[in-house]
Order: sequence, then C-alpha cells, then structure tokens
Amino acid sequence: MKHLTKIPSIAIAGVALLVAVFASGCAGGSAASGSGFGPSNPSYEVLATKVADLGNALVDGRGFTLYLFEPDQAGRSRCLGSCATAWPPLLLPSGVSAPEPGPGIRPSLLGVIDRPGALRQVTYNGWPLYLWRGDARPGDATGEGVDNMGGLWFAVSPDGAALRAHH
Repeated sequence: MKHLTKIPSIAIAGVALLVAVFASGCAGGSAASGSGFGPSNPSYEVLATKVADLGNALVDGRGFTLYLFEPDQAGRSRCLGSCATAWPPLLLPSGVSAPEPGPGIRPSLLGVIDRPGALRQVTYNGWPLYLWRGDARPGDATGEGVDNMGGLWFAVSPDGAALRAHH
C-alpha cells in the first residue's frame, strides 16, 4: 500500500469524505445480519472479525476497524487535536466505566486511559484504539499502514499487536 505523507492532501480528502458521508445520511452505516455486530451493539464494544484482506482484526460494535498509532506509548495517546479529528479515539460514553468485550478478543487486554476533557479512551494490550474517518463502511481497513499525523497506523490483531498486513 502506498504511504500517504502529505497531510494537507489527506486533510482535504478527509473533509471531502466527511461532507459526502454526512450529506448522504450514511454516517452510522449498518452491518450485515449475522456478523456479530451492528446498530444495536454499543460502539464501545470491541470484538475480532474478518476485516478486508487483513484477516481477523479488532472492530468496534458497529463493525468499524480499530487502529493503533505507533507513536503512542502504553497508557498515553499522542493523537490529539487535528489528529483526533481524522483518527477519532474509541471513547466510552459518559456513565460507562468499561468497554464491552465481544467475541474473539481477550477481555484481560481491554483497558481505558484518560484523555483531555475528562474523556475515557478504550485500549487493547495497552494501545489506545482509534477509528479512521477514511473507512466508509464496516469492514473497511483503508487506514492500514497509513503514514499520517507523525506516525504509522495499523489495524490491531486479536493478540493486541499491529497487523502490518502489507509491510
């Protein structure tokens, strides 16, 4: 996969994608029946399922691929501001104290870290988890191997490591 290095191009493409998604009314997406995830699952559920050409990877309760950011450190996110706009952190809603473990993952690897603004981000094997605005529907993995916002992004394996499928 070609690595993207020009942030302005990515920012423009990201804004265009967001406008298209929201204009079409498809921001939530829907999952195929029988897939183990869907609109009724909480977004903060973490499960493993087959994703694109990557094999088994972590997804949220809606089926969107979850990513790790290599510059992050255990227990600390380095993706803030515009980074967190392009790569939204997987957050717990107010009043929820823990992520929901789903099929195919090791519940002992799930955790939570604090973010600015009293937000709580879900982690797996110590890695803060993120979504990618470039993924338009459940099962997409267009963020795999992308060089963006100062580092590489990878889908996460059920063992809690970067998949590095194309590297």
